Amino acid sequence: MNGRGAAGIFAFTADNLKAANAILAKYPDGRQQSAVMPLLDLAQRQLGWTSPAVIEYVADFLGLPAIRVWEVVSFYTMYYREPVGKYRLHICTTTPCWLRGSDEVVRACKEKTGLDFGETDENGLFTLLEVECLGACVNAPVLQINDDYYEDLDADRTAALLDALAEGRPPTTGTQAERLNSAPEGGKTTLLESDARC
Repeated sequence: MNGRGAAGIFAFTADNLKAANAILAKYPDGRQQSAVMPLLDLAQRQLGWTSPAVIEYVADFLGLPAIRVWEVVSFYTMYYREPVGKYRLHICTTTPCWLRGSDEVVRACKEKTGLDFGETDENGLFTLLEVECLGACVNAPVLQINDDYYEDLDADRTAALLDALAEGRPPTTGTQAERLNSAPEGGKTTLLESDARC
């Protein structure tokens, strides 16, 4: 059961209802309305998007007017107001990623998927989204796929990622370059000599 019924009805599954109540328990009495964002996330993970029925359900669940939940959903890009693909490709195109080649990542994604920003393919596999800074500038350019980050991308690495996803092979997350996490490419550039006085 996914919580969908006739006419777009939504309800949390039994497991998600337990999770929702656990989320509410983290908030002080009278402040449970502050749980709107984690409850929307939970509902979206269940349904796949934040439908009008989800918004109404979360509003009722928290005792809020629906417009208050709509305000949150319409402000944050992490809530999808229409159905999306299995893999959501969030491409950062802000200055640090752009300086390091995000245009190549965009081009590779568009060529591989045949999509433009805001579109989902007919198979429901990919949705292509342009986003603001993802906060991983040191390893730019960055592509967030669902909840995972793929960093240090270029056109070829991006194409390989998309091929792996299309073939059902989960790619390794993180940097796609020859470096350890966020260490400098090419190895250390400072503190190359030990000092016995330290």
